[in-house]
Amino acid sequence: MMFEYLEQYSNLSSSSPRSDVADILDSIIKAPPFSFTQSTRNDLIRAILQDLSVPGMKSRLALKDAAQALLAVKTLGKEPSGSDFLSSPANLSTLLSLAATFKDDPEASSEALRCIANALLLIERARSTFIEKAVSGGQICLGMLEKANGPDRIFILSRILFLCTASRTSYIKSIVEEKHHGRTVVEIIAAKLDSLTVAIQSGTKMAREAMSDLLKLTFNLLLYYPKLSESEPQNSDTPNDGENIMGDFWNPKLDGLLPPLLRVFSSLPPTFPSPLTAPLTHVIHSLITIPITPALRPVWFAVPATQSSRDTLVTTPKASSTSQRTESSTPSSRSDSPTRYSPTAPKLSTLDRALSVLAVGRKSLSRSPSPNLSATADIVQRTFDLLEVSFSHYFPGDIDGDDVSVRERCKEESMDSLDDILSPLIVLVTRLCLADETCRVRVRQWIVPDDLDRSSALESRPDLLGRCLRLLSSVYHPRLKDSVGEMLFAVSDSNATTLSALFGYGNVAGFLFHKGVMSAPAQDPGSSNASLTTSSGTAIDPITGKTVELTPSLSDMTDDEKMHEMEKLFVLFDRLEKSGALAPANNPVRKAMERAP
Repeated sequence: MMFEYLEQYSNLSSSSPRSDVADILDSIIKAPPFSFTQSTRNDLIRAILQDLSVPGMKSRLALKDAAQALLAVKTLGKEPSGSDFLSSPANLSTLLSLAATFKDDPEASSEALRCIANALLLIERARSTFIEKAVSGGQICLGMLEKANGPDRIFILSRILFLCTASRTSYIKSIVEEKHHGRTVVEIIAAKLDSLTVAIQSGTKMAREAMSDLLKLTFNLLLYYPKLSESEPQNSDTPNDGENIMGDFWNPKLDGLLPPLLRVFSSLPPTFPSPLTAPLTHVIHSLITIPITPALRPVWFAVPATQSSRDTLVTTPKASSTSQRTESSTPSSRSDSPTRYSPTAPKLSTLDRALSVLAVGRKSLSRSPSPNLSATADIVQRTFDLLEVSFSHYFPGDIDGDDVSVRERCKEESMDSLDDILSPLIVLVTRLCLADETCRVRVRQWIVPDDLDRSSALESRPDLLGRCLRLLSSVYHPRLKDSVGEMLFAVSDSNATTLSALFGYGNVAGFLFHKGVMSAPAQDPGSSNASLTTSSGTAIDPITGKTVELTPSLSDMTDDEKMHEMEKLFVLFDRLEKSGALAPANNPVRKAMERAP
């Protein structure tokens, strides 16, 4: 049985009926993997490739048999032994030649490229063989990528180039610095990202998959090229010791990748049920590798000429459901409703507002095949809205971040953990805040506005603020916990005192401890953000971040009520003293105890 397929194929001739050829190729494609020994598998691959390379009277195969024959080769190559055979320089060159020969038969040409992609995936050494001079596969595939139009073609070529750059990072230096048919790889990728964005908007098959693999290739260039070239350190503390980490160094030759990446980021339509899926997650991974240099700052922070902030958003989505409206804890809190609408606009939930912003990019992009970032995009707003809608999805209401249902939902929707899904987006918010004061102030006002209702525990709120504070004590999401802490620290001007004043020392004590702050930092009277009172003058408990409740007059209280309030004052002043917010000499309770006989 194992030799039957080889014998049947070998008995074919150039004069065999086409139906017989198709039947035998189909039987090879459908045969179980154990139907072939290694030698039989390799002999079949060799015979089919030889027939495809020598068409005409001497070949068993006609031109119209090419796609099915190459599908048979791909099927035989799915087993490592078959891919190992295909990984020789001669066979890789043959497959590349066939991909070019059958350019007028897109199906056959793509099958030849898929054979290569499978071989590179299963046999790691094949990636080095493919880009070496004997094959020059990298150069050939870049040329094909430049001319590729359909998402299916872009997907296969991007997958091949991604695998090559993942294994041989030194190859990245040459493809970035050399021109390919007069264009750099940055220019080629930028053009394909824009074309795929339009394809995704129109629902073209394979567009998302093609975008995902093209972005994986882009990420490799962004991650490794600055380490391989003469690049600029991004801060004075960056050591040039060869141990560069992501974002420490940057090379201007990659500047051209930022605009198309931001166009993709601002234009991809929302996905359900999870708001963060590929290719959006791959865009975020790429963006966090790009620093905010002086040359790139205008691109990063391009905002609409007439709508420069989130406060002027006028999109009106459908009215929210009853369950969604319960997301807001109080009508007066701008942390629950950070977008200021016109008086006639309906009240919208956080989820509705975020989804409405996500939909804006889809509408604007559908008007033109060349999306215009500077005219429509506010990257800070887009990033924050994605953060809001993602947190609303994974941590609905006031659920604890470590609740088992949170992890179960993540497993149902993705193979990745919440650490992997959400942390890169939070890192992006943090980097924007660290780089720009205006961005920092905007995000701070969205998370913890000046008129925030502090009458209840901040960590219990069913909004982004409460979700962030609950995550600071998470056990199951360590990287997410750390990234949330760094984001809150960034919006607090990287100042421990301001962080404690805004969010309550009790909520951020663990984060500060890991940053080396062992006790509550002393309050700075000169810092407007470190005030222990609200905008209306109500005192704030520096431990909890809540407002201090006003007590009724003594004449209206019973003896038991007076004793209860006295005990509460003892506890409050003791906490203030231990936190460093109140000097021991100024503690009225301590003074009273010292004066007591």
